[in-house]
Amino acid sequence: MDFKVIGKPLGRVEGPEKVSGAARYAADQLPPGVIWGKAHRSPLPHARIVRIDTSKARAVPGVLAVLTAADLPDVLVGRVMFDMPVLARDRVRFIGEKVAVVAAEDPDVAEEAAALIEVEYEDLPALFDPIEAIREGAFRIHEDPASYANAPKEHRPSPNLQSVLRHKMGDPAKSFAQADHLFEHTFRTPRGHQGYLEPTASTVAVDADGMVHVWASNKMPFRLRDLLAHTLKLPADRIQVHLTPIGGDFGGKGSLMDTPLCYHLARATGRPVKMAMSYTEELMAGNPRHASVITIRSGVTRDGRLLARTARAIFDGGAYAAFKPVPHVNLIGANMVQGPYRIPNVAVESLCAYTNQVPCGHMRSPGDPQMIWAEEAHMDMVAGALGLDPAEFRRRNLLQEGDHLVDGHHVESVQALETLEAALTAADWAKPKPRPTVGRGLAMSLRHDGMGMCNARVTLEADGTVTLLTVTPDTGTGSHTIFAQIVAETLGVPASAVNVRVGDTRSFVTDSGTGGSRVTHVAGLAAQEAATQVRRQILDEAAAMLEANPDDLELREGRVVPRGGGPRRPSLADVASAAQRQGKAIDAAVRKEIGHYPPQFSFCAQVAEVEVDRETGQVRVLRVVTAHDVGTILNPIGFHGQINGGVIQGLGFGTMEELRLEEGRVTTLSLGDFKMPNILDIPALTTVLMEKPVGPGPFKAKSIGESSNVPLGAAIANAVADACGARITEAPITAEKVFFALQQKG
Repeated sequence: MDFKVIGKPLGRVEGPEKVSGAARYAADQLPPGVIWGKAHRSPLPHARIVRIDTSKARAVPGVLAVLTAADLPDVLVGRVMFDMPVLARDRVRFIGEKVAVVAAEDPDVAEEAAALIEVEYEDLPALFDPIEAIREGAFRIHEDPASYANAPKEHRPSPNLQSVLRHKMGDPAKSFAQADHLFEHTFRTPRGHQGYLEPTASTVAVDADGMVHVWASNKMPFRLRDLLAHTLKLPADRIQVHLTPIGGDFGGKGSLMDTPLCYHLARATGRPVKMAMSYTEELMAGNPRHASVITIRSGVTRDGRLLARTARAIFDGGAYAAFKPVPHVNLIGANMVQGPYRIPNVAVESLCAYTNQVPCGHMRSPGDPQMIWAEEAHMDMVAGALGLDPAEFRRRNLLQEGDHLVDGHHVESVQALETLEAALTAADWAKPKPRPTVGRGLAMSLRHDGMGMCNARVTLEADGTVTLLTVTPDTGTGSHTIFAQIVAETLGVPASAVNVRVGDTRSFVTDSGTGGSRVTHVAGLAAQEAATQVRRQILDEAAAMLEANPDDLELREGRVVPRGGGPRRPSLADVASAAQRQGKAIDAAVRKEIGHYPPQFSFCAQVAEVEVDRETGQVRVLRVVTAHDVGTILNPIGFHGQINGGVIQGLGFGTMEELRLEEGRVTTLSLGDFKMPNILDIPALTTVLMEKPVGPGPFKAKSIGESSNVPLGAAIANAVADACGARITEAPITAEKVFFALQQKG
């Protein structure tokens, strides 16, 4: 199609406010009289609370309130499964769990007072290894997890399991017996923080009528409202969540966090209350990516055809399941055991275990990086044992049109082979390596577009401009810019004529918010459909003005133009005025709901080129190639930004990011200790895009936000093995791991 706005590198709708400092994030909100809250956290991983003494904290000048669980309703919270107290009531289950909270005139005073709270504990035994936690005879971290609201109903073989997810296709056991070769390998991945710039923050004010006003760094405002209503025992219509810009999310900003505490402190003091987590608190008690232990077994023919595969993934869920938003309280990324391959017989069992460690939540493509790390390294190890080139082994097994995945989804418009070949060509896969210490590694993945329910209202204003009302928060990805382009293209106006207005929880009945690769797909379709309805209203109104058939008219550059030509070309302002004179408004509201993943999956193939210092084990990533099959690209700048950012996150996952714990205590409590890539770590990047308009989104778009971060860790592991023969099966790949692996090889 000959697009006028779609596919153009337009400036960001959100840009001017952000670069000027005018954008007001959750921590920037300053309602009159605002005071500060701070939590006192447990220093022990598992203990019974014997006594809490808050007298010293209350005596600090400037302290206005100190609350413990005894002052709050006895209610459990969560995103789906409610198993976590707002404040620990009778016991603590991880280091960093909130035990009491203070409100003071000044944040430093609040922090000082929180430190003065004295808690007497009785130590209880603690479990830190998820494998040990689910062994028969292990003590219970929760007495009866099946009794929690919204707890999964499936059988759990251990009381220390948050959930079990199982899928099966075909008969793996029978196919293993028919295979020429069997291979089994185990892999481990660590916890990782999402690494957003803006720490989690909440501000709550209660007005004279009892209306609760909330500003929070939360990407799901309607879910936040409903969860608060449950937690605070209030009607949902007494809570108004005001949307704010979000300074990065990557899956981590969908939970209640401190918002209920802000409310209780506001009620106790009669003042608005703000709580903002420090990065130490983020790393200690946020909701990081799950650590995992994954065992994969594959049956293969002698000519390299995959017959069967099974996997058992054990994810460390931490002390509570409350931070996970999916109904089965598990990680759907465990389904990635199949990868982008045609395997007729597959079974996966994913176990999410309770431990006495920081509770885990979602991080970009939840579960996918962990499983693809294991699955793609396993693919290379199998290829090596068979004497096959890793690329050729993949070629022989890639998904084809109409194939099914282990979770039952079928795939259409499959471009797995084309994506692989594009990556190999761009990476010079077949060419000799420049030095013996250089290796190349390959990995692949696939990703669905998201589902959910999103709203949009499009209105033609009297001056001919267009207003789009949305309640989809922008997390820094430029989603509002995309919405403006979609509306502008549909109505035949420049993007500058579309004004994006961000509503609040009074604007619509409900909305799924941001996350799960749904924004462009679901919210974008809502905007497109609303704009399409407005387009029809404009043409109908103009047809009456021109005494013409609406089908003989089109919208071009802000005017209604007869297809056959003609002197009268009313502007959109003219049409709006004509409608207003008749008492009519030209607008449309659409609630778009998609309850399944579309079959048009996106494929990604990445090649990493690394150099290994055999004396020290140091790994230097020289070059990355990332290839994607994509639908219509709506905004090239934003699209490439998503790919670039994802590649850097994949680099961090593969080479350095690790939230370390010792006996339940996070030891990487600063960004100096929790390493993330900086500009000096970034290798040369080549991006290859194969644009084919077959996506399920607006104008045939596909999602891109949760693709490029997934395969790179495995590609680097495979490149390291190619460079020096050291196979690292535990992420991240550090110099120490490579050094000791080389020492063992001799």
